[in-house]
Amino acid sequence: MTATPRQIKRTLRQQALACRDALAPHWRIESSLRFAEIADEIAPPPGSVISGFWPMRSEVDVRPLMSALRERGARLCLPAILDKETIVFRELIRGAPLIDMGFGTLGPDESAPELEPDLMLVPLAAFDCRGHRIGYGAGYYDRAIHRLQQQGRSPRLVGIAFDCQEVAEVPNEWHDIALPEILTESGLRRFAPPL
Repeated sequence: MTATPRQIKRTLRQQALACRDALAPHWRIESSLRFAEIADEIAPPPGSVISGFWPMRSEVDVRPLMSALRERGARLCLPAILDKETIVFRELIRGAPLIDMGFGTLGPDESAPELEPDLMLVPLAAFDCRGHRIGYGAGYYDRAIHRLQQQGRSPRLVGIAFDCQEVAEVPNEWHDIALPEILTESGLRRFAPPL
């Protein structure tokens, strides 16, 4: 019996996350700091809105990168989970309260303004050499990106991962949104647009 794309993705996700989990905590911290050192590779014009994310488990800690982008004039926001299908992006202001968003993450509370990102730092479990990604399985980012595109917005999409999360090939499904760029500790990778 041939495995379905969903089954293949589940296996690839487990393998990539096991590789990421096996990285030494000290190495992950040092690599996360490296992302801040290469912020100029993705820095948009001052005043741009950048969505980041609160790291969970062994993810890249993008907070140093977000801080470096703020120093270059960016406005920051974090995802807020509204329900089982929807995330919005709320402004992250220094000193403002953060609340539990589930999955071990934090985000701004309801008093924070909702923003539409110009640049999205996209978390992922695995990626391939074409820029296709595997998320965590809930589809939040695919739906959020699709919603923004339906509103006529085209945010720049930059996946965030460690090099070890690269897999041979991610199966394509109709709802998947490929990433034109992925930033790893080695630097920025750009991918040709899908044909």
